[in-house]
Parts: sequence; structure tokens; C-alpha cells
Amino acid sequence: MTRFQKLVFLLALTLPAAAETLIYLGTYTGGESKGIYRSTLDEGSGELSDPVLAAELENPSFLVVSPNQKYLFAVSENGKFKGDEGGGVSSFAIGEDGGLTLINQVNSGGGAPCHISIDPEGKCLLVANYMGGSTSSYQITVDGKIVSPAAEGFIQHEGQGAKLPRQASPHAHSVNVDPSSKRAYVADLGLDKVLIYKLDAAAGTIVPNEPPFLKLPDATGPRHFSFHPSGKWAYTNLEMSLQVAALGHDSETGALNVLEIESTVPDGTGRKGNSTAECLVHPTGKWVYVSNRGHNSIAAFAIDQKTGKLDFIERESTQGKTPRNFGIDPSGKFLIAGNQGSGNIVVLKINQDTGSLNPTGHEIELPAAVCIRFLRR
Repeated sequence: MTRFQKLVFLLALTLPAAAETLIYLGTYTGGESKGIYRSTLDEGSGELSDPVLAAELENPSFLVVSPNQKYLFAVSENGKFKGDEGGGVSSFAIGEDGGLTLINQVNSGGGAPCHISIDPEGKCLLVANYMGGSTSSYQITVDGKIVSPAAEGFIQHEGQGAKLPRQASPHAHSVNVDPSSKRAYVADLGLDKVLIYKLDAAAGTIVPNEPPFLKLPDATGPRHFSFHPSGKWAYTNLEMSLQVAALGHDSETGALNVLEIESTVPDGTGRKGNSTAECLVHPTGKWVYVSNRGHNSIAAFAIDQKTGKLDFIERESTQGKTPRNFGIDPSGKFLIAGNQGSGNIVVLKINQDTGSLNPTGHEIELPAAVCIRFLRR
């Protein structure tokens, strides 16, 4: 071994190991998929490894990884769980190899749970039940077990929206915790409202806030919801009207107000066969992205850092059909879109100066992929 080779070898020993970014993929299991899959992202190139089955589970349509990276939680979007009304909520331990080991399961409290989130300290799990039109909250024990909700851990939504029969009843579509962990916000497509709850994360309970909700325009159908890192603004995609709403957020009272509403599709696009699905703010807070099903694209907007309002950047094809969910990797360099209809997962590179999206040429195949979640370690 030459002196140069020795130097390179010694430097390799002293340098920290490169970060490994695992990707967990939720699916619908009525066809070829069997549950939750995992892949690995190369943060240099954007290349994904072929997916492998991490855990068999029925219809794990939405996932969340705990802040300490030890656990993964998933909903099972079903009408019944172990013979009882309601879907399932599962907890898994994450192994050294990224594999998942089941810890326990509980009932979601309502039919078709479609979204799951966790508070920043990992004490409380929250679930939105779409067909049940309700929200459930749970304590998480130190060993990752889910504790069924107390009396103040379940709230049934009431009322209906303007467009019947689509909005004849409540349809809770997402639940997200604000940056302070004081409140939970539930976008209800059936009511055209974002409901606001006071959150006691340690106790795993939610109660109505005052003000209790933000009412959005009739027949718009708020679906998903994402906070700006500053906590001053939030953004919700309107599934039925093909739009995104920029919202002001009062961290003291929890109140929301509409700043503006922008279209996510080209002028003249009809509502039939089209809908928005996911809405995410970039980790830097510079941009917000919304997926368009039918149009099969991601709409990108720049966020004005003084007002929170939006400036349209572009729409980029997801190179597949029905982009339901997408994720932005922890480095903020890549947007990874799951095309439910065509069964492919596509990697787009995010321009760090403009926020625009560019195809990397990397994709993998996975039938009915509907959720993308990351674990960087």
C-alpha cells in the first residue's frame, strides 16, 4: 500500500458514514400489492432501489414515521377491523435493516381511515376517518404501543356540504398538528371546513377550539393541509374545485383566514375526471406543491415570504396516472410522486433556486402506490 493509499484509507475511517434515506411506501392491496414496502433513495442521483415488502397489511393507504425514527404507524383504509365497524391503526418497530415488526393494532373509531399524523414529540397519534367523518387521537407509549383513545380522543363531525350527494355527510380527509403542538387541524371534504382542535399530546386528547373551524367556499372540498415552517401560514388543496388555498394562521388563537385561492390546473380544465390530492410545503418554506389527478401533474408555487401568498411557477408531469400522494425527501432535493393508476413511482429533482421540477429519469414499479414516507439515518 502506497503512502497515498494509506492516507485515503485513514481518511475513509475518520469520515462519517453517508446518510441512508429509506422510503416507506403505502399501497392499496386489492390487486397485486401486499402491504407496506420499502426502498432506498440515493441522495446524489435520485435513484431508487427496487421495492421490497416490509410488512403485510391490508390497505395501508397512509403512513407516518415517529420523530425518534423507531416506529412506523399506518392506517388500514377499511370499513371493518377484526369484525367491528371502523378501520385499523397499526404500530410497527423499525429494525436496523428497515424491516417492520408489528407491535399492536387498534380500531380507528370510524370507517375508511385515510390519513395519520403524529405530534413533533411523538407522544400522540391522530387519525382522520373519511367515511366515518370523524377524528381519533391516541397516546403512544415509550415502547411504541398505541393506546386506544379516551372519551376526549374521538370526535364525530356533524353536518353536510353544498354539493349533494358527494357532501351529504362529513368526510375527514387529513389531520395535521401545528408547529407548536397546541392544536390539530382536520380538513373535512364533506363540510368544506378545516376543523380546529386543542391538542393535549401527552394525554392523547382533542377538544374543539375557539374558533372551532375555518369555512371554505362551497363545493371546494379541502383535502390535505400543510404548515409553513414559520407557523404563520398554511396551505390546503381543494380536491373538488382543483385549487389551493393560502391561509393565514394565528398561533395564539389557532384561527385561520383565507389569504387567496389559486387554480392548480390550466384555465378551462373541467372538474369531471380531475381532482387534487396532496399539498406539501417545501422544508425551506419557499415553495408549495399540489398533485393533480386526471391532469397527472404537480403544480408548483412560490411562497411570498412577507405575505404567504402564492406565485405560480409551473406544472410538471408525474409521468404516470393518478398521482395521489408525493413526498419531499429530507434533503429537500427531490420530490417523489406515487402514481396510483399506473403503478409507478417517479423521482423529480427540485431546483433549489427556482422551485421548478425536473425529471431525473429514475422510477420504480409498485402497483397502487399511494403514500411516500422517508426515514433518513
